Amino acid sequence: MNEENDIYAGYEVKDFESEQWWLATPEHLLVWARLRVLHSGVAHVFDSHGETLTYESEDIARAALMDADFRSIDGMDDDDAEIVGLLLEELQPPHGEDDEDLLPQMIRTLGPRH
Repeated sequence: MNEENDIYAGYEVKDFESEQWWLATPEHLLVWARLRVLHSGVAHVFDSHGETLTYESEDIARAALMDADFRSIDGMDDDDAEIVGLLLEELQPPHGEDDEDLLPQMIRTLGPRH
């Protein structure tokens, strides 16, 4: 990602109070979103389109994610994973050095559910 367009340029991981991964499971897809909360309380959501949405607080960001049918991966259990036809261990969030590395991993196609 071009550093001039990267809103995280100059930030280190320690600049964030928390990072959470959220998951939506529309038909035959896993769609990820990353919620980061700054020490100021402002929340950023990196979505599957490569956009970073800014919210006034973590609560507002979490509400927006829930309204879009996302669930926090931290709150999922084996039964939740089974609904999408995977084991909980298989629900691993995207990983990479930067958002550009994450973007191609933010949507995963699944086979038909049985």
